[in-house]
Amino acid sequence: MKSLIVSLALVFFVNFSLLAQISSIQVEVVGQGDPVLLLPGFTCPGEVWAETVEKISRNHECHLVSYAGFGDVPAIDSSWLQTVKKDINQYIQENKFVKLSIVGHSMGGTLALWLASENQFDIKKLLIVDALPCMGAMMIPNYSSDKISYNTEYNNNLLKMNDEDFRGMAMNFAVFMSNSASKHQQIADWMIKADRKTYVYGYTDLLKLDLREDIKNIESQVVILAAANPSKSMVEGVYNNQFAALKSKEIVYIENSAHFIMFDQFETYMNELKQLLN
Repeated sequence: MKSLIVSLALVFFVNFSLLAQISSIQVEVVGQGDPVLLLPGFTCPGEVWAETVEKISRNHECHLVSYAGFGDVPAIDSSWLQTVKKDINQYIQENKFVKLSIVGHSMGGTLALWLASENQFDIKKLLIVDALPCMGAMMIPNYSSDKISYNTEYNNNLLKMNDEDFRGMAMNFAVFMSNSASKHQQIADWMIKADRKTYVYGYTDLLKLDLREDIKNIESQVVILAAANPSKSMVEGVYNNQFAALKSKEIVYIENSAHFIMFDQFETYMNELKQLLN
């Protein structure tokens, strides 16, 4: 019933929305008020923010970004992450946003940190939802960006994987990334729909990105929501280490949540978002 209500509400809002396309990104604009840029995670389209838009679009102009190769946005040939970042820059410049807030989940949170660290725009507030400035360093021992290659056995195997095996992998990832069983199929479907080359090489782009030093330049107010999964004690060290250079920040650990905090603990997430935006 809840999903039906959300869907009906979105139909109402979409009737009053605008759609913009700049090369590697598509942006849907819904609502009115102070601007909020909503950046989804890897493989997710702007639709991932449906419930968020339902709650805040009456008082905020929501700009929902979708990336090339994901959702219904056509893939691009190369330099995926750099092009996405460049086109988001262009979108912000063209709209001349004042006191912009950015909400980013996973890769979207990393992009938000990247944008804010360059101090090109009037970015007032950031809500970083289970994201890090250098995801690769969390996953790869003795991490070095320069040593990460696009031509690896793992990447080549992913490119050759048949659809059935990929679907199984996607569902396994979905179950791991969310405690909300009702969301597993949707998360998996977004992964399955993704352009395969974008999935493989775009993820490598993300692993190579290291913003741990750059975030010292951020002047915006930053609230970081961290999934305390399996426990706060298991993730606290990672967050403290990765965000050490960020001068002003608040890290909020969300209990009983996996990676998709806005699905697993929606009310807690929404309370933090509303406090920040207000």
